[in-house]
Amino acid sequence: MAVNLKGKSLASLFDWTREEIEQVLKTSELLKLQNLRGEAHPLLKGKTLGMIFEKASTRTRVSFEVGMWQLGGYALYLSSGDLQLGRGETIGDTAQVLSRYVDGIMARVFSHQTILELVKYSRVPVINGLSDYSHPCQGLADLFTMYEKKGRLEGLKVAYVGDGNNVSHSLLYGCSKTGAHIIVGTPKGYEPRAEVVSRSVEEGRKSGSTVEITNDPEKAVRHADVIYTDVWTSMGQEKEKEERLKRFQAYQVNPQLVRGAKEDFIFMHCLPAHRGEEVVNEVADSKNSVIFDQAENRMHTQKALMALIM
Repeated sequence: MAVNLKGKSLASLFDWTREEIEQVLKTSELLKLQNLRGEAHPLLKGKTLGMIFEKASTRTRVSFEVGMWQLGGYALYLSSGDLQLGRGETIGDTAQVLSRYVDGIMARVFSHQTILELVKYSRVPVINGLSDYSHPCQGLADLFTMYEKKGRLEGLKVAYVGDGNNVSHSLLYGCSKTGAHIIVGTPKGYEPRAEVVSRSVEEGRKSGSTVEITNDPEKAVRHADVIYTDVWTSMGQEKEKEERLKRFQAYQVNPQLVRGAKEDFIFMHCLPAHRGEEVVNEVADSKNSVIFDQAENRMHTQKALMALIM
């Protein structure tokens, strides 16, 4: 291995170096190949992953649970109703207790502060399965999918169109660290956090990546190799839905918008998709769409991550 990741937590892709991210991508490629060949790879035999879920999930739960089983280990599902997390017992105490039972913790939570406290107090590596600030597991799967479909990351133009949310934050960090150019097209007032943008610009200076934010969706997708979108209204923002539907209408990924991209662009979405809102069927189901390969790759990259850190 080029780098040793044993014991390292993943709260955000910003905390990881380019070499560390690339180590996960290379390992993902190897494990996916072994999986396709039907070759056993019980790298985590006898180990247990504790999975904390404050938020409901399809892809995160299934990909971690099945992935851990394929690695020879056991995944323990813990819903917010199963734990005293933040309700009487501090997050720090929960982390210290859990980490005496399990070999790794994955948490899908509302507040990023919860992830940071779990990392601070846990004796075992913690994986951010999603927080309001960051979605690094999705980011790793996204980078792996781009690499798999395009044969490289360096020099690709990635256009993210939509809400400047946790997925956009992870894409900004991931692309800027690995040399892919990224442009985020979003309505005024919905841009990614300024801190994330400035950090990504700084990372881009080291890797040769350009980072740009625009309010013009057509500019964002012009000559793009990758067009990426996400839901306009995330969990917890339901009260804003009507306003968001109005503000984001010009940012819908449809046949008219994608005409500006390269002919062989790939369309990506972290799913679930609200078809008819941020994307239409003609794009989501087109020959350019890789959304289901991308969803599958969540499992392969998370397996690589767990095998390397646990």
